[in-house]
Amino acid sequence: MIQERYHPVPQPEDISTREKEDAMGAYLMMFAAIGAGLPLPIINMLAAIIYYYINKHKSLFVRFHALQSLFSQIPVSILNAIAVIWAIRILFFNLPFSDIYKGYLIMVVIANIIYFIFSIIGALKSRKGRMYYFLFFGPLSYKMAFKVREEKSETILNIPPKL
Repeated sequence: MIQERYHPVPQPEDISTREKEDAMGAYLMMFAAIGAGLPLPIINMLAAIIYYYINKHKSLFVRFHALQSLFSQIPVSILNAIAVIWAIRILFFNLPFSDIYKGYLIMVVIANIIYFIFSIIGALKSRKGRMYYFLFFGPLSYKMAFKVREEKSETILNIPPKL
């Protein structure tokens, strides 16, 4: 049985200020749509994806926090996108504002508040150089960021001629 290996988790004093700020910035991608002035949840998702790909090679600490922010944003973005589509249908097609939609909106608001609280806590903890694991997404992010990847054995392409 092959056991997975992981890099050691860095201690706060071993992490540079720049890395701490980059990790904190991953959680602040939730404000991208507000900054753009548009109520479209896809903008937050795109900002988180772009931020991850820009910063994934900086350090394992930054990669972990960027992944965790990205993964936790996926369900909230999907819930928000459905709410926006439903609102557009109600406004432009004069559909009735049903109790199902009211219940869904309450659930979306609660999910957004929870996401906002956890993201602010994650941003503050990462700014201090600490690891903070979200309930579902923390272990997955840890495994993806800190897993030791086996280096491929390089084959030598330019071999000197045999005499």
